[in-house]
Amino acid sequence: MASHTDHSTHIVPVSTYIFVFLALIVGTVITWQVALIDLGRFNVIVALTIAVSKATLVILFFMHLRYDRLFHTVVFVSAILAASLFVGFTLMDSGQYQQTNIWHPNAPPAPPFGPRPING
Repeated sequence: MASHTDHSTHIVPVSTYIFVFLALIVGTVITWQVALIDLGRFNVIVALTIAVSKATLVILFFMHLRYDRLFHTVVFVSAILAASLFVGFTLMDSGQYQQTNIWHPNAPPAPPFGPRPING
């Protein structure tokens, strides 16, 4: 029969949870304030930076990844990087199918979808 003493338990103090909760609230307020400012092309970068930092806090403390084995952290980070790679390739490809170029708004629009008209 397996022994239940093989696993070590880590008890997180309530003050840590309160600190992380307050940091998430501050991050939400910062997200709200940044959304009111027009940063041009940097809106997405700033929003994703804030979202990743908030997600990191949740993963580390509420999901206890900070107190878990290093192997679990490596597996989790590898899965996130693989998903990011797939999303990145999809976003690179989707730029060819948009009517306007988001990186160069003054560029001529892409040709429409569908069959091309027959001349003559």
